[in-house]
Amino acid sequence: MFPRRLEELGLSPLVVLRHAGLPMGLFDQEKILVTTEEMFALYRAILEVSGDPGIGLKLGTEERVERYDPIAIAALYTRSFRDALQRMARYKQLTCPEEIRIAERGNECAVQFLWLLADQPEPATLVDVCFAWIVGIGRRGTGRTARPKRVEFQRPESHRKMYEAHFECPVKFGTRHNVLVFDRAVVDQPFLTHNADLLAMVAPQLEAELSQQLAQKTLTEQIKGILKKLLAGQRPTLQDVARELHLSTRTLQRRLTTEHAKFQQLMEEARRELAQHYLLHSSLELNETAYLLGYEDANSFFRAFQQWEGTSPGEWRAVHAAGARPPRAPTSAVQI
Repeated sequence: MFPRRLEELGLSPLVVLRHAGLPMGLFDQEKILVTTEEMFALYRAILEVSGDPGIGLKLGTEERVERYDPIAIAALYTRSFRDALQRMARYKQLTCPEEIRIAERGNECAVQFLWLLADQPEPATLVDVCFAWIVGIGRRGTGRTARPKRVEFQRPESHRKMYEAHFECPVKFGTRHNVLVFDRAVVDQPFLTHNADLLAMVAPQLEAELSQQLAQKTLTEQIKGILKKLLAGQRPTLQDVARELHLSTRTLQRRLTTEHAKFQQLMEEARRELAQHYLLHSSLELNETAYLLGYEDANSFFRAFQQWEGTSPGEWRAVHAAGARPPRAPTSAVQI
């Protein structure tokens, strides 16, 4: 599907692969496995070969529902844009080490894509693809009434009119991170495409694949992974995690007891690991990091970090950031 999409946009898949330094037979594989680094190289090559600054928006916008992947189809059949976002965030982990983070503050809902194993910023073209994909699902589901309140890009200003025309909202450049911001009322809009029967046909397979993937991890790994996903300006509860695992709260607590694990301890481990990731691989301010870790204020985060590491977050970042590089991303299935 992806090679055909490139051809429709006037690009030769082989030329793109060659430019990216990837194997010529990559698109011939039934299941394509690439590293995060290779994924980034692919999207940089797409921009360079096309010479089209809007190529990411075009790649991320698909008008033909018959070409939607199972994740997009499941999202489209949900009850509301909010449900669709949550469904996409849940199933995205099936395809690559990328997280869709949804954070609500006041009357705004922010959607951000985080490449968990990246050691460099994601290409602008890939950001455009992801944002256009989210907005495209929202527009089709609501009948084109779902538009962002604003779009924020880390990159320097370029092609403002093109982006504002596509997203139908103001666009800010030079921000701290790439994020789509919606009004809460927009996210709460019902989907005209909601179809419970069709969703019941698609979702079980995705849930089965997700369960199989999670089953390969220990219970504590699963819980920490879920906590990291849910930690975004809130403090997840045992009930929240049990819901994600499709277990009763009592069953989850019993399994934790059997494994001699404590929920609060896992929460602190998840926060500590996320804090280290944010400090090393993002430009977030410390107060923003505190918010994303579910702390009420920066002082609470500072005290916790001091207890974990014996130093302040700023000092820890200064010592570790210079030589920090995460391990090379492992191969992961990418639906392209």
